[in-house]
Amino acid sequence: MVKPIVVGIIGAGRIGRLHADNLRAMPSFKLKSIAEAMMSEELLAWAESRGLGSVFAAGEDILNDPEIEAVFICTPTDSHASWIERAAHAGKHIFCEKPISLSSEETQRALQAAEDAGVLLQVGFNRRMDPSFRKLKRLVQSGELGNPHIVKITSRDPQPPGEAYVRSSGGMFMDMTIHDFDMARYLVGSEVAEVYTRGANLIDPMFGRCGDVDTAVITLTFVNGAICVIDNSRQAVYGYDQRVEVFGTLGSATADNCRPTTVEVSTATSVTRDQPEHFFLERYNQAFTEEIAAFARSVRLQEPVICSGRDGEAAQLIAEAARESYLSGLPVKLSVTAAEAGFSELQAL
Repeated sequence: MVKPIVVGIIGAGRIGRLHADNLRAMPSFKLKSIAEAMMSEELLAWAESRGLGSVFAAGEDILNDPEIEAVFICTPTDSHASWIERAAHAGKHIFCEKPISLSSEETQRALQAAEDAGVLLQVGFNRRMDPSFRKLKRLVQSGELGNPHIVKITSRDPQPPGEAYVRSSGGMFMDMTIHDFDMARYLVGSEVAEVYTRGANLIDPMFGRCGDVDTAVITLTFVNGAICVIDNSRQAVYGYDQRVEVFGTLGSATADNCRPTTVEVSTATSVTRDQPEHFFLERYNQAFTEEIAAFARSVRLQEPVICSGRDGEAAQLIAEAARESYLSGLPVKLSVTAAEAGFSELQAL
């Protein structure tokens, strides 16, 4: 029997606990400990209910454990880069939630630290592992759709987040649309050359007070000439709206919303079906599991990860350009240096 990979989690908020439950259910991993700076009785009770005996207030306790081979960084965004550097110096393989940081300079230092240490770094763009989006990727790769010309991505949350979260998140483009930026690169298989953004405050003036938007349309132009249109909203009253279409020279393919059932009821007065899944925990449940299974394979076989630190950096740069375009009202051109250097793994499934 293959020995499981011993892991620790730094950060026990909603996403940290999700990963903890998924790790505990997978024979590839042994979750040894978890660290959370905001210690509470509720957290200790949760850990006890999961059989976790080691709960620390300091992430360094996890990094200093020689038995732990890999760490999951699930802390607030502004601490991701620092933890990547520290984990790399400790010789741990790293799974980090997106985005890597809110600063290009911090991200570059973190990626360099991981590369210098020779550890694997996977960024948590879990949507790459969604079965529907993976099929779109395979259709593009196989040539069945021909050359992609237009990609349309709709990503709308069911309700707005709270003000405290918005102020610390980096804003819509860095927190929410960054998933769509990664998905666009993943599907098109090319780097983004230009970003043009239009944004507005149509849902809650709170976003404006935070210097953010709640509604946006972003146009990406790729090096290979393809165009992607992304529309975002912080409030879709009917559920979590997640749709993608790829249109190419030989045809098109669409990934529709996931719903609790496929039942459609037709009567004399209406045709109805279930609303989309409520939010990301339900919609991308399988993708969260698949991304850490892929991380286990990469660690075990020392193979490239499905979404590298350089992929994370590319999405972050697009997010920064999207905000710059929104503020200036002008298109923003991006350097393709990363693509020319061969950093991206755009052709990997």
